[in-house]
Amino acid sequence: MSSELENHAGFEATLIGFLYRQFTKPKPLPEGTDLTNQVAIITGSNTGLGFEACRQFLKLGLSHLIMAVRSQARGDEAANQLRSEFPTSNISVWTVEMESYDSIRAFADRCATLPRIDIVLLNAALMKMAHTTVPTTGHELTMQVNYYSTVLLAILLLPILKSRKAIDAQRPPVLSIVGSDLAYRVDIETKGPILQQLDKSEGYGQILWYSRSKLLLTFFVAKLAEFVDADDVLINMSNPGTIKGTGFFREFPTLAGKVVAVLHFLFARRVEVGATMYLDATIVQDKEGHGSFISDWAIKPYPLIWYGAEGKEFNERLWEETMQELNFVGASKIIEDMKAR
Repeated sequence: MSSELENHAGFEATLIGFLYRQFTKPKPLPEGTDLTNQVAIITGSNTGLGFEACRQFLKLGLSHLIMAVRSQARGDEAANQLRSEFPTSNISVWTVEMESYDSIRAFADRCATLPRIDIVLLNAALMKMAHTTVPTTGHELTMQVNYYSTVLLAILLLPILKSRKAIDAQRPPVLSIVGSDLAYRVDIETKGPILQQLDKSEGYGQILWYSRSKLLLTFFVAKLAEFVDADDVLINMSNPGTIKGTGFFREFPTLAGKVVAVLHFLFARRVEVGATMYLDATIVQDKEGHGSFISDWAIKPYPLIWYGAEGKEFNERLWEETMQELNFVGASKIIEDMKAR
């Protein structure tokens, strides 16, 4: 990360910074962008931003789309809408339960059967009103889906992506993990164990836990990219900004929901605009953006805490705790093996 980006990190956490991002105009894709023969995998793709991203990829000629969804029925319904619009495209619906490590491992194994993978967009996420514990892991549900499971899937896919670069591909496979600019403004306890503090119910708030899960994911993506050669897999984090019309806040109480609706009316982007951020991160961004936070169609700073000594120490502990959690699949070895040429 350049010193210029660091100098702007504080600004991104301000209200003016938020407004500046929200009203930045989208950049068009390069002339002649064509995804013919390419294969893309998108999680959380039957609704909202994920579904719109599917549509926009298919408009660019994407040959094979894998919609990774929780419900086969809802996935099929969404896929049928796209098939009617893009009858020549190959659209598959694969299930993955992001609360389940076993389901994620099975999904990754299925991805390994593909002869080619060009784009992976890890878009699945949630925000729960009440503190909920996942029985099989003991972790709070928002953290489980947004952090643990997303990280696990990313790690499992890395060697598969590295081995599935097509001979005629102009660029390496891209793994883009969806983040949030809420990470700019959230606080978190930096002393002591990191992950276990978010399994506790004390102080729980749906937006707070969601924001913290995305902050941790931001730290992890930056660290992960250090171990992966950009010629093997391009890794970045894509931030669509605040979006209206996605149903993401559907669990909010009536009054809170009305407040969100007003704020969205005033400041939020349309889904079609937010989805173009995904296209920018996976199609336009190159090696310069490896390990970067992609927002507003450009490389943007990570949260200010990331740049200081406290943040660096925090990042090391987060990495160690995450590896300890996921080493039941040999996560550390998978990542170390990615360094071997």
